Amino acid sequence: MKPAEIPHRKTTGRYFVTYLCILIIALLQFVVALTSSGNERELLARLLILAFIEAVLAVLFFMHLWTDNRGLLWFVVIFTGFVLLAMQYGWTDSFRILNGVPWAR
Repeated sequence: MKPAEIPHRKTTGRYFVTYLCILIIALLQFVVALTSSGNERELLARLLILAFIEAVLAVLFFMHLWTDNRGLLWFVVIFTGFVLLAMQYGWTDSFRILNGVPWAR
């Protein structure tokens, strides 16, 4: 196959558009953070939503999960959810260390 006939050249535009979308979302996060209305919960929710969208775009396109097997995509989604939930299990231990064991007093 000649270098001019390489089929991946058509997908370069898709990656460039995805990269521009991620840059726009990052700029939007900056604008949202600067123009916050003072309510921290709303600001946190807006920033987390934007970060989630940005992460999904990055994972789907730059890790090529969009074109791979759907089973692999579901495995990554379920495994990541499991890891995030498992990480939350340790918070109760952190509060116990901070406040002491309640039945020891």
